[in-house]
Amino acid sequence: MKKLLLILILAVSTIFAQNVQQLSFDIVDTNNNHIQIKGTNDGLDIADAKGKVVFLEFFGHRCPPCLKTIPHLIDLKNKYKDKVEIIAIEVQGLSHSQLQAFAKSKGINYHAISDEKSGIFTNYIAQRAKWQGSIPFTLVLDTNGDVQYIQAGLIPEKALFEITELLLNKNSNNNTTPKNQNKTK
Repeated sequence: MKKLLLILILAVSTIFAQNVQQLSFDIVDTNNNHIQIKGTNDGLDIADAKGKVVFLEFFGHRCPPCLKTIPHLIDLKNKYKDKVEIIAIEVQGLSHSQLQAFAKSKGINYHAISDEKSGIFTNYIAQRAKWQGSIPFTLVLDTNGDVQYIQAGLIPEKALFEITELLLNKNSNNNTTPKNQNKTK
């Protein structure tokens, strides 16, 4: 009986693992914009970010490295307006309205989403990226929506701009360079 139950659990887990990449999400930012996201084999299909480099960051309002990153992301968005999309999900418990006030006070010019408005998307990313909860945690997607970089911890400002340039140039040159995943703790 235990053996049969184990086989059943493994079979269901395998089926779920194969289908988990095809989930769709509707997350809502602090300006009440809906962002449609669908999982793909190599990353994410984000409806309003087609052809853009995407920074998906999980951060906290009490996290010193996260707070240090905010002005860098603002500068990145200002410089690359229509070429970069930044989606930041706050995971330290601010409500939607609290995050709205926080985003306004910090001058955030990119999508900020409270964990309550991200639904199960945070758990989906944790499972797919094997994220253990450390913040800041950033995934960088190329203009095709494929994950190119994963970083646990602060990404220095200079590196944010270098990664952006590299991925924008990759798209314009049609390079097929291998994916890099920088996993540091």
